[in-house]
Amino acid sequence: MSKIQLLDNIEIVYKKIADAAIRAGRSPEAVNLIAVTKTVDGCTVRDAVDAGLRHFAENRVQEARKKITGDISRLKDAGITWHLIGHLQKNKARIAVDLFDLIQTVDTLALAEELNRQAQKSGKIQRVLIQVSLADEERKHGIPRDDFIGLLKGINGMSSLRVEGLMTMPPFFDDPEMTRPYFRELRKMRDDAETMGFRLPELSMGMSNDFEVAILEGATMVRVGTAIFGERVK
Repeated sequence: MSKIQLLDNIEIVYKKIADAAIRAGRSPEAVNLIAVTKTVDGCTVRDAVDAGLRHFAENRVQEARKKITGDISRLKDAGITWHLIGHLQKNKARIAVDLFDLIQTVDTLALAEELNRQAQKSGKIQRVLIQVSLADEERKHGIPRDDFIGLLKGINGMSSLRVEGLMTMPPFFDDPEMTRPYFRELRKMRDDAETMGFRLPELSMGMSNDFEVAILEGATMVRVGTAIFGERVK
């Protein structure tokens, strides 16, 4: 992808974010654009950094490791925040703690405990989101909605984890409006938890096809790949 096309795509996405936020009576600055770089080459990621993007997300630990450590001085100097948005296995928790500023896919107490152990060893407070499964799809990861509060309470007692909010991945629909009930439910779960005394400022929801609807329903983070970098190579 050319730099000009990349800049055009980023501009279009930012305009859509701003328009949706204003429609919802919110400041566009309340929504963070997370650029999903799955299968995107390092040169294009650097072009995106030069274009002003500062939040990037990867699905797989190994792919992220190559990108982050392969150009670590440039990316650290640029103040990049790296997010993990793919399923994380316990045996990769140490690497994930080393690489990612925010792990968005914590969905079991066992994973949280391992991340807490690794973060303690590293002297780090690991920022996390709880991934909630609202779609009832077997292939989707996430804590079932009925078990969410128990996991939240468990993480809240861990010294080296800081849970900052919730994340979900609804089913894909051609009509973005079909995702609205899922986003609305996640927001309600967050609001209900906050009435119990938890502080959960972040809602990570919405991707290239539906991020405007997610913003209308309260998203503070939208995870956008295709709309920025084009269709992924399979």
